[in-house]
Amino acid sequence: MVMAAAEEGDSVAERGPGAVYRMFVMMEDLLEKLKLLNYEESALRSHNMRPPSRHYFALPTNPGEQFYMFCTLAAWLINKAGHPFEQPQEYDDPNATISSILSELRSFGRSVDFPPSKLKAGYGEQACYVLDCLAEEALKRTSYNWRRPIYPTEELEEEAITEDDAELTLNKVEEEIADMNESKQEEILESTVDAAEWNLEVERVLPQLKVTIRTDNKDWRIHVDQMHQHKDGIESALKETKLLMFMVHLYQIILHGYHDKLHNEISRTLEKVGSREKYINNQLEHLVQEYRSAQALLSEAKEKYQQGSGGVTDRTRILSEITEELEKVKQEMEEKGSSMTDGAPLVKIKQALTKLKQETIQMDIRIGVVEHTLLQSKLKEKSNMTRDMHATIIPDSSIVGTY
Repeated sequence: MVMAAAEEGDSVAERGPGAVYRMFVMMEDLLEKLKLLNYEESALRSHNMRPPSRHYFALPTNPGEQFYMFCTLAAWLINKAGHPFEQPQEYDDPNATISSILSELRSFGRSVDFPPSKLKAGYGEQACYVLDCLAEEALKRTSYNWRRPIYPTEELEEEAITEDDAELTLNKVEEEIADMNESKQEEILESTVDAAEWNLEVERVLPQLKVTIRTDNKDWRIHVDQMHQHKDGIESALKETKLLMFMVHLYQIILHGYHDKLHNEISRTLEKVGSREKYINNQLEHLVQEYRSAQALLSEAKEKYQQGSGGVTDRTRILSEITEELEKVKQEMEEKGSSMTDGAPLVKIKQALTKLKQETIQMDIRIGVVEHTLLQSKLKEKSNMTRDMHATIIPDSSIVGTY
């Protein structure tokens, strides 16, 4: 950063002291050209952007916003100049966008003697230069011609010259003097007026005899006086300047000697400090060794502590897991104990057994009834069979008796 600033300062110094303000002038010219192209209606309103200030691209304010506006205006000017160019988006690659803009600028025949990285910030002399060149190409495309300004003519009011009998111009005085010289005095006049009366008459007409000579700016005498005044001013300023330069030179000599003296004193002080430091290091060498050994022991103790703390952490985690399992077992035991001490299931079992016994008795009775019914049916069937057998046997015996 320091080297870049130094190089920039050297380049500015080579170009002159006014190069620092060149981008401000260029930015103001750029705004005038953009206004001629009606950029507020065509470019800014479609992208919901505010009009930039007169030094927007000359000073850093918001690099991200400035770079986006720079790319937007550059794309709009390229399209305005007759070359199709896609409008860049906010998340496009800045390197690719800058490369495309510079390629279009070169296609217009403009020179690019700076690296593309200068445009990444979105402000500076390079950004103003690119936009200014593109604006000029867009104005050429629209056939706009620059004309010289027409300044309004201001009519100077002529000063009303009030003529007075007591005022005479310098030319009139010279003419009167010439006429007087040309006229020849034929005789000497002798005054017969009393001196007192003459003085009274002089005092009466004295205000009317006042002669005011109006100076003319074109008179060479005035120019000569002005030249003498300027010469005196230049000579006095030259003397003061020479004296000031002499004082500055003397001050530089004194300052140079003071710097040399100060440099020598600082060098001697640094040497004393260095020797004192070496002496202190030699005297405290054993303490330094003890301090280093103590540092080594401290590092070993810290390492052991970290290892021990790691084991404690693992055991704490295992203990927490065992504690959780123990809590679960206790909860299950409490649930089983509460279920064992509860008499409701036992009562239900007794009721079920009683009901089962009653159903068993009923079933036994039904079984006995069924067995009795079955026995009766069997006996009845047996008796029927016996009766049938006797019925069949009786006729046979009667037959046998007859034979």
